[in-house]
Amino acid sequence: MAETSWSDALFDVLVRQDIRQVAYVPDAGHTRLIERCTAYPAMETSVLTTEEEGIALLAGAWLGGDRGILLMQSSGVGNCVNMLSLIENCRMPFVSLITMRGEWGEFNPWQAPMGLATPDVLNRMNVQVHRVDAPADVVVTLDAAIAQSYDGMLASAVLLSQRLIGSKDFEVVD
Repeated sequence: MAETSWSDALFDVLVRQDIRQVAYVPDAGHTRLIERCTAYPAMETSVLTTEEEGIALLAGAWLGGDRGILLMQSSGVGNCVNMLSLIENCRMPFVSLITMRGEWGEFNPWQAPMGLATPDVLNRMNVQVHRVDAPADVVVTLDAAIAQSYDGMLASAVLLSQRLIGSKDFEVVD
């Protein structure tokens, strides 16, 4: 399944699960999904300056009757630790779709520490972690995570591995 195929399949899950709010920090791994969400009239997309803003935005969306999702990169998980306590203490549902960095084929050594720590950080903040390494697993995993979060009032994160999204190339611009 090509990248656009699994990104389009993720979008279809969001529509089927009635996701109305999509908060994100721009990320190449989420480009196709962001484009689809932005073009869809039934979804409100919000560009964030930092990832923790998305947690507050989605808490407000939930209180206002909307379902939402936070799109981010693994390097942004560290920015969210304090705000994740809002989700835990208020027993609100929360879903995040996270593109992983610092893994397979990574060119940037600065991405490695948070890439390695992401699953543990999320688990310690009582976020259920689901990892996707193969295109065939993206739909069922996101579908289950959204259902688990909104039906069970839990926090969950789907980690899209770097092997799935592909490693980035560093280009020198003259």
